[in-house]
Amino acid sequence: MQFLHINDKDFDARFAAILSRGEEIGAGVEGVVREIIADVRSRGDEALLEYTRRFDRLECDAAGLLVGEEEIDLAFARVDEADVAALKLAVERVARFHEKQKQQSWLSTEEPDIMLGQMVTPLARVGIYVPGGKASYPSSVIMNAVPARVAGVGEIVMVAPTPGGELNPHVLVAARLAGVDKIFRIGGAQAVAALAYGTATVPKVDKITGPGNIYVATAKKLVFGQVGIDMIAGPSEILVVSDGSGNPAHIAADLLSQAEHDELASSILITTDRAFGEKVVAEVERQLKELSRQAIARKSWDAYGAVIVAGSIDEAVAFANRIAPEHLELAVTAPFELLPRIKNAGAIFLGHFTPEAAGDYLAGPNHTLPTGGTARFFSPLSVDDFVKKTSLVYFAEEGLQRLGPDIVRIAGLEGLEAHGKSVSIRLAKTKTGNK
Repeated sequence: MQFLHINDKDFDARFAAILSRGEEIGAGVEGVVREIIADVRSRGDEALLEYTRRFDRLECDAAGLLVGEEEIDLAFARVDEADVAALKLAVERVARFHEKQKQQSWLSTEEPDIMLGQMVTPLARVGIYVPGGKASYPSSVIMNAVPARVAGVGEIVMVAPTPGGELNPHVLVAARLAGVDKIFRIGGAQAVAALAYGTATVPKVDKITGPGNIYVATAKKLVFGQVGIDMIAGPSEILVVSDGSGNPAHIAADLLSQAEHDELASSILITTDRAFGEKVVAEVERQLKELSRQAIARKSWDAYGAVIVAGSIDEAVAFANRIAPEHLELAVTAPFELLPRIKNAGAIFLGHFTPEAAGDYLAGPNHTLPTGGTARFFSPLSVDDFVKKTSLVYFAEEGLQRLGPDIVRIAGLEGLEAHGKSVSIRLAKTKTGNK
């Protein structure tokens, strides 16, 4: 963990290691992923089964990759009723929030001889990737499937790695509650390839969403264009902006909530009060000892954790906008006064009683967020990710007569003769009465 002052001469150099985390690891991955994608594209289920056997230690035939309804029923029987109720509440709240994002098709008749519009159509089939391995993520199921269902997607196909062949029952419960249609016990780059190109068992989808490890992220990048994707997700991150108010133990807990994700996660506090920052560090060290995922959180905190001292809250806000964090907590006395000045963040958590974890699970907004500074140009996953928009254009004869000469003129400026003629030929016929 680094204790830095934002105005130190070597600040940028010391902070660069945190910003570039994972780049060296990712550099050697692409070649491996290309081979996996090509293999699945060429050999389909045969390759898929081989990779599942190798990486997930699962021996089965192609039919065994599909999770049956009986297995989901058994998951409901195994899961505590209070857990089911909590997951239902999350589905309801996330659905209610995303319903507000829905857009309708529209037509404009502002001009009497021209009609313009936009048609909003849900995607036919999407694939959602749910991480496995180091943790179980029913919340990822909800955050990816619910907006797809709200958007009206025809079929939702879920893939999840299953080391040893068994899927976490909470993930299965969340999948049914959120409206997933098919679940396959496959993961990694091979799962992304199967969704992108289809196999005899796994249907080809129109778009793939959901976070995963570096192999999954690289595979999504490589199949983009064949299918749509939501974004290239990197390691999780949180930035807490503090004015020295609040409870240091709360801030420490929030920082660790990201550090426990994986070793590459980044947890940063920027504060105007150095003494407060030192108290937070002491609390982090105390709370680390209590975590079941202490080893993961410790590696993350030691390698990519930081406490930064800013000369003013203005410097802290400028820093937040510069790094465009995935999660931004405004742990200050008057968070709503700072809010209009925040330009770049995946999600903003306001005040001392809004921990980032509330957004992870059931506040309502999506927790699939842009990472690694991409909040400068990417948005959270939303209903918009599961629809496509088609432009509608209608010209009455009078409309073409009115605007046609200018269309022909602009086509001439570009040297595209046939473009212009496709309009002028209609104008000529109209003028001669030869309709």
